[in-house]
Amino acid sequence: MTGSNWSVPETEVVQRIGDRLDADGTDVLATVVNIEGNAYRRPGAKMLLDAGGSGVGSITAGCLEDELVRVADEVRNAGEPRLVTYDLMEGDDESEGEVWGLGVGCNGVIEVLLEPLTETYRPAVEAFTAGRDVAVVTVLDGGDGSLSRGDRAYHDPGRGSVSVPEGDASEWPAERLGEPARELAERGRADVVTIAGTTLFVDGLAAPPELVVFGTGHDVGPVTELAATNDFRVTVVGFRGAVDLAERFPAADRTLTTSPASVADDLDLGGDTHAVVMTHNFIDDRLTVEALLDASVPYVGLMGPRERFEEMQEAFAEEGRTFTDAELSALYTPVGLDLGGGSPYQIAHSIVAEALAVSNERTPRHLKTREGPIHDRIDVDADAEPPTQ
Repeated sequence: MTGSNWSVPETEVVQRIGDRLDADGTDVLATVVNIEGNAYRRPGAKMLLDAGGSGVGSITAGCLEDELVRVADEVRNAGEPRLVTYDLMEGDDESEGEVWGLGVGCNGVIEVLLEPLTETYRPAVEAFTAGRDVAVVTVLDGGDGSLSRGDRAYHDPGRGSVSVPEGDASEWPAERLGEPARELAERGRADVVTIAGTTLFVDGLAAPPELVVFGTGHDVGPVTELAATNDFRVTVVGFRGAVDLAERFPAADRTLTTSPASVADDLDLGGDTHAVVMTHNFIDDRLTVEALLDASVPYVGLMGPRERFEEMQEAFAEEGRTFTDAELSALYTPVGLDLGGGSPYQIAHSIVAEALAVSNERTPRHLKTREGPIHDRIDVDADAEPPTQ
């Protein structure tokens, strides 16, 4: 596989899965379902492998991808899902089961489900593409019940129910699945749970967060590109109509021309919307910031020095508009993290990194100061036996 296919955003991996569902041939979907110790990716990471040996997506830093191509061929030929454990630690492995002791020194053991891509995955693609959260529930071990490895159901948090593409829904522990599936879907995280002897992988696919960039200058381009590669759904908004936004910003999912006074009417400003205001027009910026703060957007990044917003506050005060500390807590100005760079792409990196940290509810810091695993471990309460390790 090429480096460009390895590094694609998760949204593109899901899109490719949807495309391949309508194509000839059988692809194999590899998904990390469990990790022990340290790993490059966390549970839920995916890689799609076609019969020609090409792959899209990644589950490690590159040490397993070639091996997965070979195992995928075996899965494709057998037509059955397969659960494989890869030991990436140094030293001898004494684990039981199908274990590949690669010993590359990554200090982790990862469990990967490889399965032929079938129509049972289509509801997940459709929900994700439509911007809805969904939990994909896949059987890893049916125990003594009637479910088999690879059987699949879905949980729609909006409806609060489990749906099964084929078969009898009564076979699934739907009632006990509801709460952990809802939590994982909304958080976009994954975990293994065991309920009544059945081991299930619950993969939460959260709708990508929205990033709305206000401005049409050339400095908007790098922000748009980097945001898109970091799995934001990007909308670029212009206020004058003299620029072909779609042509100038091809990485954007959507472009819109409107006016500052119509921002709240023309955009769905919800709790998962993040915004960067960089029109470089004082009045346009001021009216846009007001609309965003009124809508309780969780992240409003404003380009410009701190003194510029102080001038805005004076203008607001003259109009009788003041902001509470809670409202201002969502405002980040000057926008971006202090990375020390000054080129357009370095500035864009600092902006997108800040938006990403807010979206992930993280306080930016050096990873070397973080204790424990880089990725938080999820342990949902399914009113069940502890997750498998």
